[in-house]
Amino acid sequence: MFPYFKFHHIGVATNDIDATASVYEQGGYKRSASIFDPIQNVNICWLTQKGAPTVELLAPVDKKSPVNKTLEKNGVTPYHTCWIVPNIDEVAQQLRKQRYVMVSKPAEAVAFCGSRVAFFFNKAVGLIELVEEPARIID
Repeated sequence: MFPYFKFHHIGVATNDIDATASVYEQGGYKRSASIFDPIQNVNICWLTQKGAPTVELLAPVDKKSPVNKTLEKNGVTPYHTCWIVPNIDEVAQQLRKQRYVMVSKPAEAVAFCGSRVAFFFNKAVGLIELVEEPARIID
């Protein structure tokens, strides 16, 4: 990882956003409205709490969603971390040199008000998501 990466959230795969969100709400998290992300074929819900990590819940809407593989293998689980970066294209070049594989090319994300995101995998780190600044989330 690089010193200019800024932590943004933990992504959690779930089959049921309402059930999973209610557990976090019992712990003091505030829930956003759910939104549809056509790129990943998922519904997304943000969970926030002052002084705690932001959590992104992702629930597949059909069999095409890549989140299904995670759920089939592990059930409901945290499966990625997300980092804010100034420029995905520049960071992607550096990550490739460190044996990261680009899982998805940079694309505008509904959940981030149009900021670009891309996913990378490394055996030593797992799946990471990069979001390009300003990385504002939809409430």
